[in-house]
Amino acid sequence: MEILSGGINEVVRVGDVVRRPAGVWSRNVHALLRHLEEAGFDGVPRVVAEAADGFEYLSFLAGDVSNYPATPAAASLEALTSAAGLLRAYHDATASFAARAPLDGWQVPAREPVEVICHGDFAPHNCVLTGNRVTGLIDFDFAHPGPRLWDVAYAVYRWVPLTAPANADGFGATSDQAARLRLFCDTYGLEATGRAELIDAVAARLHALVDLMRAEAAAGNQAFASHLADGHHRLYLSDADYVLARRSIFEDHLLRG
Repeated sequence: MEILSGGINEVVRVGDVVRRPAGVWSRNVHALLRHLEEAGFDGVPRVVAEAADGFEYLSFLAGDVSNYPATPAAASLEALTSAAGLLRAYHDATASFAARAPLDGWQVPAREPVEVICHGDFAPHNCVLTGNRVTGLIDFDFAHPGPRLWDVAYAVYRWVPLTAPANADGFGATSDQAARLRLFCDTYGLEATGRAELIDAVAARLHALVDLMRAEAAAGNQAFASHLADGHHRLYLSDADYVLARRSIFEDHLLRG
């Protein structure tokens, strides 16, 4: 038995099976994962057993997972583009499921317009790398129906990353970040309307994350309370201000051509 590091839950691997704490949202997540399996979408866990004992049992995805600061592999251009490609493929594969999925029963509320099932936390800490290439996606606890842009906004924040200079988890000058942002969006195939709205969406997504942290901490979630005590929310709010302040640079790259 191996306890897998990272995240806010204790996750245990036994052979090729991962045991994770289940929640009221697990039924919807399992339906999503089964839909992806039926659709032939690789790179996500398969449901091994239902959550009858307070846990869920999923297949283990082999590979490396980065924490922060990002590993050289996770910071590479190949990781950036393969992450964008995986997110696009995942969104496309969930669109038909989103059209009939329930709007309630998820850990976080559904958002309109419902276009896909947002992963809700598409970041290096929830992606599996094989070498420099992103090949897998894990931890669907925050999955929920919503617009593509909501997921893309958090993905670019984490993968570019769109962090202020004071955030030690980030890297690259603003011009470097802008170039990586354009590359991610080009690879994903984000349309012009989405590009025009993306910077505002990133800031809104970070504010929503802080709101979630505060609500969960107030409800007794010790993991989120610890994150607040460590000042994570201040970094997110500072990064939101930074993205808005550098809007002209980011949008010059996003909208050019």
